[in-house]
Amino acid sequence: MLITEVNKMRFKEFIRLFGNVIESCPLVAATVWSDLPVRNLESLQTSIEEFVDQLSSAGKVGMLRCLPDLAGRLAAAGQMSDDSKLEQKAAGLDDLTPSEKSQINSLNKRYKDKFGFPFVICARENKKDAILKGLAQRLNNEKDQEIRIGVSEVKKICWLRLTRIVSQRSSL
Repeated sequence: MLITEVNKMRFKEFIRLFGNVIESCPLVAATVWSDLPVRNLESLQTSIEEFVDQLSSAGKVGMLRCLPDLAGRLAAAGQMSDDSKLEQKAAGLDDLTPSEKSQINSLNKRYKDKFGFPFVICARENKKDAILKGLAQRLNNEKDQEIRIGVSEVKKICWLRLTRIVSQRSSL
């Protein structure tokens, strides 16, 4: 798909296609649709990032709460979005040993209990060992720091999802 095609999209079509670039947050796509036309994919990402950056702390936490636990209950039940399934598979999270599953479930619970939202990391840029290590290390952070890191990781995930949807070759 070319960016020129994106720029011609009606609202509902845009939401259908881009409503999950930030997991389970179609409000983001609904808001940035108003910024069309955009020059290129980077401009679309900038619009998304500006929307996310202007959210209050509570809004950012709400956005983070929409993401699934890594290799968690939704994964085990096959109830994650197609995007999340592909991303977690790319990181090797669909192939954990029983010991690794136990470890990640324990760390996920501790993390969520401490911060009030799931651990967020761009799975496509990491493998399971790095994710487990990062999850354990980030438990030592303060909540404000984890909100900043989580939002930064969401932006990476969003970019990778956008690039899969839209060709970077075109501009207006």
